[in-house]
Amino acid sequence: MQTRLIKIGNSQGVRLPKTVIEQANLADELELEVSGNAVIISSVHNPRSGWAESAATCHEAGDDLLDDWDTTLGDFEGSWE
Repeated sequence: MQTRLIKIGNSQGVRLPKTVIEQANLADELELEVSGNAVIISSVHNPRSGWAESAATCHEAGDDLLDDWDTTLGDFEGSWE
């Protein structure tokens, strides 16, 4: 697919067709990367999105205690011999 640069104020931009945006699962925030003479546009990927809320929920439920870890001590003793 070919397109043209368009003037946007003092800058230039590229219009992406709706189908391209949907196929690439692009959102409002994008990552831009230059590789050689190509510009790569991708969605911002935040692998830790929602972790704070999940940790808070875990804490409220009391599931963040590590006191049961020592119950496994010795469970594997001698299994590597």
